[in-house]
Amino acid sequence: MAELRLDEIAIRMDGRIVQGDPSTLFGSFGIDSRLSRPGELFFAIVAQRNGHDFVPDAFAKGARGAVISQDIGPVGPEHALVRVPDTVRALQTLAGSVLAEHDPKVIGITGSIGKTTTKEFTAALLSPRFKVLKSEGNFNNHLGLALSLLKLQPEQQAAVLEMGASSPGEIRTLTRIAPPDVAVITNINPVHLEFFHSLGAVASAKKEILDGAKENATAVLNGDDPLVQEIGRGWRGRRLTFGFSSACDVRASAVRKLGTDGMTFELRLEDKTRRVRFPFFYEEYLANLLAAVGASHALSLPFEVMIDGIPRLTPISGRGGLIRLGRNLRLIDDSYNSNPKALEAALKGLASLPARRRVAVLGDMLELGPKEADFHRQAGRQVAENGWSLLLAVGRLAQLIAEGALAAGLPKTRVLTFATSEEAAARISALVEEDDLILVKGSRGIRTERVVERLKDDFKEN
Repeated sequence: MAELRLDEIAIRMDGRIVQGDPSTLFGSFGIDSRLSRPGELFFAIVAQRNGHDFVPDAFAKGARGAVISQDIGPVGPEHALVRVPDTVRALQTLAGSVLAEHDPKVIGITGSIGKTTTKEFTAALLSPRFKVLKSEGNFNNHLGLALSLLKLQPEQQAAVLEMGASSPGEIRTLTRIAPPDVAVITNINPVHLEFFHSLGAVASAKKEILDGAKENATAVLNGDDPLVQEIGRGWRGRRLTFGFSSACDVRASAVRKLGTDGMTFELRLEDKTRRVRFPFFYEEYLANLLAAVGASHALSLPFEVMIDGIPRLTPISGRGGLIRLGRNLRLIDDSYNSNPKALEAALKGLASLPARRRVAVLGDMLELGPKEADFHRQAGRQVAENGWSLLLAVGRLAQLIAEGALAAGLPKTRVLTFATSEEAAARISALVEEDDLILVKGSRGIRTERVVERLKDDFKEN
């Protein structure tokens, strides 16, 4: 974003300058003292840890000022301080003011699975015609979205924002910061059940993106998901549906798989049809693409621009991309996250690819609530039923994946368990064989990317 003066920042946040030159300019903002950069304005967020305790660390990294809501010890006169009643609210208010000032079209994307992939696809499709801001990584909560908006540049015409929820009301908060012009719901599936307890509660949380959208917004909804259709039934404005059924406004048909080279399919957008190559082999990513096409169409992106852009889409790190390694190993790096629906899709989808052996390195699936044991055992059965040759189960809950696989007939000699990803990484290179297809997938907290890193170190990329 363009730099703002300290006094302007204080006014926008309803804060008071405690010390510092009012004309000091700030163009970068942060909440993690470990990542503070020279010239940054640090927000001391009070959460599980109190950010006020880390103001000195932020200053040591070069931050020039801090926004505080509590007293802190004396700081040097070279550092600015702004006092506000609530640092979280101040961060969100400042972000909202920047958005209102520049007024780009906002595409808000929520759903149980596929938010980040849909966000990346949407931003990529729009980029030939729009200057686009997209939320970084999975910056999709009440803090990450605000930080993303504070990077908005005056020339950017569209903001593609991921909106996640781990509790009721969270998406409503996000829409207050950034009311969508286009509201996308990818799907509703059993994730975060530790916090929501039922699919109905998950659906209610996702509906908040529609409740908080602008009056003239377009809803882009999964036409094949009954729960998404149910919560969208009362939507007052323009609606676009995406999916594989004939009733969808954006749909894919006649899918022809090309192995690890992806697939081709017939893309139909209202009355236009074209066969197009999609460079991903997960069919589930095709639904994310259809959502992205719907969102882009809502901003009047020409069909031909989308057709040109789809074959140029590139994989996202940790999200199912193919890495070719030495000894003709094919590594599917899906290490960023895992949940029952996505894991089932990966195990089934990759089983259709030709391979001498298939090796699954599977970590815990977190935040699944009371049914977590059932979900993990079911995943183990899917490993066996889809013909995977070797299972490495990583983490406490993943031991239940191993149990499920054994119960479904996978021999003991082909099931290995590890307490941590570090332990699995130490053994993985001795266990794989030439021409293996390897899937690595687990929830973020299990850090299965360490297995990916070891394989890439030991078998250099081709």
